[in-house]
Amino acid sequence: MSAAELDKAVQLLVRQIAHWQQPRWAAAATTGNVSRADLVHRLVQEIANLAADTEGEPRRVVPRLDNDLALPDQLRVVTADLLAADPGAEALTRAAAEVAATRSAL
Repeated sequence: MSAAELDKAVQLLVRQIAHWQQPRWAAAATTGNVSRADLVHRLVQEIANLAADTEGEPRRVVPRLDNDLALPDQLRVVTADLLAADPGAEALTRAAAEVAATRSAL
């Protein structure tokens, strides 16, 4: 897995969800008992955790904003943070697996 491949996977997910309105975010994901918004926020947190681990920094909680329409932007930001940290192949593979799992669960 390369940084470019992870970036492409995130871009595909963002294109899938960026136009959603609130009712679509509130709908249940196809797996589990959570909303689509909760599922994407979990992905944002996981990628933020990988970025913190890569940078050797403490993990921080990504705020859950009141407006779910901000989730695609949060995903872009934490992905950019991870890629800027120059992650190893293992972190890139984990991030890509999380993105793929989230896409299929939506």
